[in-house]
Amino acid sequence: MEDALVMPFMLGCLGLAFPRFVLVLVWLFGGGYIGRAFDTVLWPILGFFFLPLTTLAFVYGMNSLGGPGQMTPLGWVLVGLAAVSDLGLLGNGERGRRHRRRGD
Repeated sequence: MEDALVMPFMLGCLGLAFPRFVLVLVWLFGGGYIGRAFDTVLWPILGFFFLPLTTLAFVYGMNSLGGPGQMTPLGWVLVGLAAVSDLGLLGNGERGRRHRRRGD
């Protein structure tokens, strides 16, 4: 693999396991990568707390797949898959909490 492809690939794999950690890394070292995808700082903050994988997918789609400020259809597919993953993780956490509460 080319050296230029190794770091984004590793960051993407890490993002699947720890999306909030990767969002912080991209914010710290990305040079405005997140800021270019959003008009206001409110959306990335809300995304960090509620839908971190979706936020990462949106940032990637806005910056790397289309032209400046444009989202391609592939980008929207990635955002949709990330949203389903985020919502599935939230649902599984709630089900586990209820399971522990009942003592089953």
